Amino acid sequence: MVPVSYYIVLSAALFAVGLVGVLVRRNVLVVLMAVELMINAANLNFIAFSNLHGNYTGFVLVLFVIGVEAAELAIALTVILAYYRHRETLDGDKMTLLKG
Repeated sequence: MVPVSYYIVLSAALFAVGLVGVLVRRNVLVVLMAVELMINAANLNFIAFSNLHGNYTGFVLVLFVIGVEAAELAIALTVILAYYRHRETLDGDKMTLLKG
């Protein structure tokens, strides 16, 4: 059996890669993928600790998170596509449409 510390280290590495992607990149699609990577790192922690304690509440919570994540991704991609058609850019620094 694989120790839980390996899962925690892997989850921390995935979260760090996602955080760097959010902070460094300007492309909105890459930022969205980095956020999804961070959410999956949290899901890995839920699974690891649920398996450690021998109950399945973490597994059920991960299923709900994946469902909400899929809906959020569909809405975000729709908004990004509409913005791209309107402004023809995906640069996050140039997205000032809602600023007053």
